[in-house]
Amino acid sequence: MDLLRTPESAFAAVPDFPFEPRFVDVGGLRMAWVETGPADGPVVLCLHGEPTWSFLYRKVLPVLGAAGLRAIAPDLIGFGRSDKPTRRDDYTYQRHLDWLRAFVEALHLERMTLVCQDWGGLLGLRLATELPERFTRIVAANTFLPTGDLPMPKAFFRWRDFSQTTPDFDVGAIVARGCTRPLAASVQAAYDAPFPDDRFKAGARQFPMLVPATSDDPQTVPNRRAWDVLAAWTRPFLTAFSDQDPITRGGDAFMQGLIPGALGQPHVTLPGGHFLQEDCGEQLGAVVVDFVRREEDFSERDEVLRQLRPGRTVTGERRKTLRLRTRQGRCRRALGRCRHGRFDGSRRRRLS
Repeated sequence: MDLLRTPESAFAAVPDFPFEPRFVDVGGLRMAWVETGPADGPVVLCLHGEPTWSFLYRKVLPVLGAAGLRAIAPDLIGFGRSDKPTRRDDYTYQRHLDWLRAFVEALHLERMTLVCQDWGGLLGLRLATELPERFTRIVAANTFLPTGDLPMPKAFFRWRDFSQTTPDFDVGAIVARGCTRPLAASVQAAYDAPFPDDRFKAGARQFPMLVPATSDDPQTVPNRRAWDVLAAWTRPFLTAFSDQDPITRGGDAFMQGLIPGALGQPHVTLPGGHFLQEDCGEQLGAVVVDFVRREEDFSERDEVLRQLRPGRTVTGERRKTLRLRTRQGRCRRALGRCRHGRFDGSRRRRLS
């Protein structure tokens, strides 16, 4: 595998990102990360997506660190300061997952809160369902876990076509178009920094092609299995989507209806576009801090889930649980229809 490594000098002018880069080996590749907060604090793993890097979390990390949390933001392979294979076919969904798993295991990360956006969710949600003992809670922000069973939004296909046909894959401009607030020229340049020329952009170009958009995708079955795990996930699960993201819109309602751990959580809709860490990073950070600090008696709720039987009269918390079961059933039936070619848009709208 031929690799490129962005020279450190390329990051010299990156603004408002005072974190010292750290590096770890993942299967023979160097993976970078930054962190803040006490080394013994509760771990928050912040995963970026396409086509960004840990710089995306520069407004979130200080909020988490000041609250006593150990906030860790890696650069996925192909992005940021991490190594960049030069061939596009070196990048696969499974390899990205393997690299991320190796990162988590190398740092011995346990009892994590996952914060994931865009591809951070395609990887992070899969990892959480495969290593559930390492995760205590999840915050999903403008992300989903596609299987190809549900129709993808037109905005995704427009983005995928653009990513493959544009002669100038201008990362800074792409991020700017995904925000509702203007980005300073220095910030756009910071998103360009990991990619001195097109040779460094193989991973960014390939990511859109790895999204399971059809039901015969190699990752469709593994992602279906991950949804089965999430459908029984009782640990706290929070959605923090933005109000102006055309690609992931509606994913929050679906997850709230399917995942038991989402019941009764303070889900939020924040003002911003696809890259909500840019538009409202401090707010997102505060949401994560409040979520981690919440002291709820989840054991009582889990006991309700175990004891609930069809036909029982329920009140209070049990009524909430019954509503969850009803919504879960609708979501599961919709997934079943999709897998057997019996899905239409009218049914999808009724899920929320």
